Amino acid sequence: MYAVIGALVFVLLVFLMMGVRVVRQGYVYTIERLGKFTLAAEPGLHIIVPLVDRVGQKVNMMEQVLDIPGQEIITRDNAMVGVDAVVFFQVLDAGKAAYEVHNLYMAIMALTTTNLRTVMGSMDLDETLSKRDEINARLLSVVDHATSPWGVKITRVEIKDIRPPIDISEAMARQMKAERLKRAEILEAEGEKQSAILRAEGQKAAAILSAEGKREAAFREAEARERAAQAEAEATRAVSEAIAESGSHAINYFIAQEYTKAVAKFADSPNAKTILFPVEATQLIGTLGGIGELAREIIGEKAGAEGGVRLPSPQPQPPARRTPGSGVPRSSQS
Repeated sequence: MYAVIGALVFVLLVFLMMGVRVVRQGYVYTIERLGKFTLAAEPGLHIIVPLVDRVGQKVNMMEQVLDIPGQEIITRDNAMVGVDAVVFFQVLDAGKAAYEVHNLYMAIMALTTTNLRTVMGSMDLDETLSKRDEINARLLSVVDHATSPWGVKITRVEIKDIRPPIDISEAMARQMKAERLKRAEILEAEGEKQSAILRAEGQKAAAILSAEGKREAAFREAEARERAAQAEAEATRAVSEAIAESGSHAINYFIAQEYTKAVAKFADSPNAKTILFPVEATQLIGTLGGIGELAREIIGEKAGAEGGVRLPSPQPQPPARRTPGSGVPRSSQS
């Protein structure tokens, strides 16, 4: 009797343990009752009916990454390129993901591969290399729309690598090099052009300033000559008036003055120790006497007019001694 009761208790405990299910975080378990989907068990503790209910599939609800293997794709311009891609997706409905499609991962991979061939096959090689964002966006739209009945959300589709053939890569490298050389030559030519323009503008400005300077200098020089001519005319007029008033005395005075200046220049040289007069000394003395006579007459006239006394006439100077056998006077030592 006690053995039967103990056996029944053991069977009851086993039965109860079969009905307890704990769902881990990040997963959803599908519960099937007699083979039919009835419940999507969220993370936590759940009680099911043993032998009637069972766990169908354990669906991962976290965002997942699916690696698309590399494949060869022919572009619109008949270039063969190798392409790798990755797909990021997340299951939103566990029931649809478990029962609407068989082998969800394989289905997403096949769908992405075929659409990748379609999208890149409609582009040229240059477009496939330069328009990755456009390819990603088109793939995302197509694959997400196709997988929405499966309760899956495609979050991102990324092209990892595009590998053109070796000969095309070499041709592209030569093309890039030629393009860069072209840009460098264009920039160099533009720099030389700009430099020549600036240099010409500088020469133009310099020529204009030089011409203006020459014009101003010529104007100033002409003005100076005009003023010098006016001063010379005034001096000539004053000399003429003095000659007209004083007669030969004024002429003698001016001649004696210029003669004295000329003789004084002989003593200006710092290296001259001996001065040879090119004229007779008596002529110089006579000239000086004429100057004295002129001054005496002028002063006497002024004194007579004022009631003063006239100056005595200067005594004639003896003639200069000549050196025997020579027609020139002795030289005076400096």
